[in-house]
Amino acid sequence: MKIILATSNKGKVKEFQAWIHEYDVHPFSDMMEPFEIEENGATFKENALIKARAVFEKLDDKSAIVLSDDSGISVPFLEGEPGIYSARYAGVGASSQANLDKLIQTLKDKQVQRTPAFYTAAIALVCDRGEFCVHGWMHGEAISEARGHNGFGYDPMFIPEGFTHTLGELDENVKKKLSHRARALELARLVLKSLQ
Repeated sequence: MKIILATSNKGKVKEFQAWIHEYDVHPFSDMMEPFEIEENGATFKENALIKARAVFEKLDDKSAIVLSDDSGISVPFLEGEPGIYSARYAGVGASSQANLDKLIQTLKDKQVQRTPAFYTAAIALVCDRGEFCVHGWMHGEAISEARGHNGFGYDPMFIPEGFTHTLGELDENVKKKLSHRARALELARLVLKSLQ
């Protein structure tokens, strides 16, 4: 079964290929010219479905399943920021580093060293048999400094519940078990099995 990822983010592609290695997984840019997808949903679920639907509609291969995720970090103290804007928190086209720096600076400006935060991952699957979406969460704390070089995005400033190290400091195998995306993928696997 061919799974097409509706992302060209190299970090995400690598993660997905490792986590669902039993399937034939390709980024959509292997199948077609990359194109801009406007993520104008109000929730992670809506944006994940928008991306998966857009790629599926452009595919020649209707037997394929398009998988997309929309994920991000939410800080209740900041009224849920950055939330669905996690990938563009520092502006459209901003780098992961710029987004990380902005969130750290925002906490520093409010004189907050650590505060509860959580990651959300919505994984959408679109194929000729329908549209599906599952969620995974990871709770912990956001801190006002970056620690560690593993992972990507906001990982260096997020300490998962029950740990003292950030995701940027934790071993990849430990992170895989905790990850919001891994939890959502476990549920997505059940959907994939039902589609075989």
